Amino acid sequence: MPKLVIASIGPASSVQDGGRPGSQRYGLTPSGAMDRLPLAAANVLLGNAPLAAAIEIGPFGAAFTARGGPVRLALSGAQRSVDIARRPVAFDSSMTLADGETLTLGFARNGSFSYLALEGGIAGEPTFGSLAVNARAGLGSPYPRPLQAGDELQAAMASGAPERRIELPAIPDAPIRVVPGPQDDEFSEEAKALFLGSDWKISATSDRMGYRLEGPVIKHLHGHNIVSDGMVNGSIQVPGNGQPIVLMPDRPTTGGYPKIATVITADFGRFAQIPAGHIFRFKAISIAEAQEAARAFSELLRTLPDRLRGIENFDPNIEALRDANVAGTAVSAVDVGTWQSSSA
Repeated sequence: MPKLVIASIGPASSVQDGGRPGSQRYGLTPSGAMDRLPLAAANVLLGNAPLAAAIEIGPFGAAFTARGGPVRLALSGAQRSVDIARRPVAFDSSMTLADGETLTLGFARNGSFSYLALEGGIAGEPTFGSLAVNARAGLGSPYPRPLQAGDELQAAMASGAPERRIELPAIPDAPIRVVPGPQDDEFSEEAKALFLGSDWKISATSDRMGYRLEGPVIKHLHGHNIVSDGMVNGSIQVPGNGQPIVLMPDRPTTGGYPKIATVITADFGRFAQIPAGHIFRFKAISIAEAQEAARAFSELLRTLPDRLRGIENFDPNIEALRDANVAGTAVSAVDVGTWQSSSA
């Protein structure tokens, strides 16, 4: 049987799938993909179940080599350079690695996570119905930890099916939508206005458990301790230092800090893709609006097969040029003048 060997990979990369829904009653965090849309897109390209396990690749580059036979793959998520034996490969598409060939990925651009799916899925022993890795808890399969160079994933022999690409909707450049609460009454109107009206950045100390936010201090009305209660993906806790933390898939199941708001399901993946140091804002919406957005997101996932296209007459070199800096050090007319002056 063929296998996919990891030649190199950065931190924050692991096997993830749709997670462990329903497991919180046992004290288990759900884990799963940071961004479900590209996970589903990569799987759909190969005919897998949309939320089947795939390799979640963090912001740094990676390389994968086929051994023992050809392996068919698909890639989606945060854009990055992609090539097979120095031949450019189109993003959001399937591809086949011949035995001995290496797929090389560059650093992520305009995002943090990309998803590499294997035709036929990833082999492993599920825990509570999932292969999703939670390194802190030692859960996940085939490796219950971040992936590293030398790891091997069993793969199905490439089917030889025609390669395909998928057309995904453009990512909106808009505030991250939140529903206030459930403990927004623990904050003054001024504090809530400050939370919604300020620029925020994600700290470099963030991880799959929580994204620490950098911005103004959000003060509590009655102190920062409450009786612990349940949490969900996107819960925004405000601890004693007044710097919010957004809970991510490897979060605890309960917590004792007031939660000023919750990132809506439809925007959770877009939030997870925000790189550290990038400025963004929040926008409050109603529960009814959040539910409508969730239904639309579910419908998008359901209809992903309708977005599949043939890859004939699709030139990956043209796609690569869209993100390439063909002007060298000059990125604008102003920069050209500055560069010329400094070079004179």
